[in-house]
Amino acid sequence: QVTLAESGGGLVHPGESLTLSCVASGLAFRNYGMSWYRQAPGKRRELVAWINTAGLTTDYASDVQGRFTISRDNTKNTAYLQMKNLKPEDTAVYICNAVDSLRPQTAYDYWGQGIQVTVSS
Repeated sequence: QVTLAESGGGLVHPGESLTLSCVASGLAFRNYGMSWYRQAPGKRRELVAWINTAGLTTDYASDVQGRFTISRDNTKNTAYLQMKNLKPEDTAVYICNAVDSLRPQTAYDYWGQGIQVTVSS
């Protein structure tokens, strides 16, 4: 059974930091590119950050670049999203995503249940 378990969300004030973790099980983690998405009420889901299988290449949405950092530890089957200088506009459910780099079918893509991040003064 494949699971992606997110943790580390919560309520913070603007300007504060938070780090999310995504622990994967039931898959060959080193073969999966990892992403963080987010979805706010009334908004469509958007890609926040992506990291390749080896952790050597990353990409970010323009509105989080310079503030967020995605990373991974393939020895721990874990992906991370470090979020700094959080803004109210970052409030959303953050969702971990794993994509099999060896198989193109979306049936081999997996999603976490999501975790709430709320930034409020």
